[in-house]
Amino acid sequence: MAYKRMVLEMGMGTDLQGADYTKAAVRALKDALWHNSLTVAPAFGVSKDTMKIEVSIGVAKPEKVDKEQVKAVLPYGSATVDVVEGGLDIVADCGTKVTVVANAAAVVYLNLVDNENPEQEA
Repeated sequence: MAYKRMVLEMGMGTDLQGADYTKAAVRALKDALWHNSLTVAPAFGVSKDTMKIEVSIGVAKPEKVDKEQVKAVLPYGSATVDVVEGGLDIVADCGTKVTVVANAAAVVYLNLVDNENPEQEA
């Protein structure tokens, strides 16, 4: 079996006044996921729980994101979360509040059997 890239989902999330980078990251991942219904795993006869998901989050201050909270958004599969510098911070007119914008990408992999070589290993 070999894992094959099947889906790329993208989303954007914000925290308007709390400057909470984790909240914006969670919202970005939810935005990516909640607009889709992944039927690809059952279509191939594969359990959704066997999905491998690579999540990338972009925010201005990556060190302020709790990766475990982001990972907890995923309803099934096993995931890795990578947080990088990106997104956007927008400072309010008062100069003391920040709106945080986060971007998310989730890549879904399925372990599929090669029909021409069904005994292959991962």
